Amino acid sequence: MTDPTTTAGDSPFADLIAANQAFADDFTLGGFDGVAKAGVAIVTCMDSRIDPLGMLGLKPGDAKIFRNPGGRVTAAALEALVLGVHLLNVNRVLVIPHTRCAMTSSTEVELRQKVGESAGQDASWQGFHVVTDQLGSLRQDVSAVRSHPLIAERASVGGFVYDVDTGLISQHY
Repeated sequence: MTDPTTTAGDSPFADLIAANQAFADDFTLGGFDGVAKAGVAIVTCMDSRIDPLGMLGLKPGDAKIFRNPGGRVTAAALEALVLGVHLLNVNRVLVIPHTRCAMTSSTEVELRQKVGESAGQDASWQGFHVVTDQLGSLRQDVSAVRSHPLIAERASVGGFVYDVDTGLISQHY
């Protein structure tokens, strides 16, 4: 826990707080109503090489974005999509994992071991959504969204893969 008497200059977040101040000085996004102006929801990976809005020619306010390791359609992602479809103007859903994803390059056991070594404690209890077959997982994820009773006929759903080396997406489902 951080000492509340720490000054901003001493904070490990000082650079980000300063950047936020500069961002706020020119802030023009206020007043948005929170709906997806382009009717788009994106489920993608948390990988920092991915710019979900930029890769689709969208801008802030156009889409709802849900990110997690591997870009999987988890229970939390489905919850977000249901809310997006019914309350936030979403009528198109893109599920977009990416090439060279860390979640495709290790097994569950290997990730638990790596995290445990880094943490200096047992991590065998921690679950990860490891992807052993990226296109097979994408097919399952798209199917989960398309067949969800609260989404099914209310939104078009597509499965894509983002190439982190070219910036291109390719549709698979």
